[in-house]
Amino acid sequence: MSHSNDPEVIRRLLATPGRWAVVGLSTNRARAAWGVSAYLRETLGHEVVPVHPRAETVAGVAGRRSLAAVPGPIDVVDVFVNSTRAGAVVDDAIRAGAGAVWLQLGVVDEAAAQRAADAGLDVVMNACPAIEGRRLGIM
Repeated sequence: MSHSNDPEVIRRLLATPGRWAVVGLSTNRARAAWGVSAYLRETLGHEVVPVHPRAETVAGVAGRRSLAAVPGPIDVVDVFVNSTRAGAVVDDAIRAGAGAVWLQLGVVDEAAAQRAADAGLDVVMNACPAIEGRRLGIM
C-alpha cells in the first residue's frame, strides 16, 4: 500500500512551533534546502538545525554531521537527500526519537515511510513544506 499524506498532519507540523533537523542543509543558497529552511525559520518560526556531512553553520546555527549528533529533541526530520538515501535517514530519525519525518518533493521511499509510521512517527512524503504551507494559508 502506498503512503498518502494526511492534510491535518501537514497542517499541524507546519503550524505548531517545533525543532526541525534539516538533513542536506548546507551553506549553498542555490539549493532548495536553503530556501525551504528560511521559510520554516523566518515565516513559520521553527527552529532549524542543519544536518550535513560538512556540519556547516547555517543562519547562525551550528551544523551537525548526523542526526545522532543533534543535541536535544527533534520534532521533525526534513529529508533533502536522494530517494536512494532516504531510508537510512528515516531509520536515523526513528533512532533519534523524532516525532515526524518529512520527505521532500521528489523524495519517495514507501518502505521507509512505513517503517516510520510503524514506529509511531508522523510521515509526510513527496511534499514541500513551503508549497504546502502557502497552499494551506499557513503564513
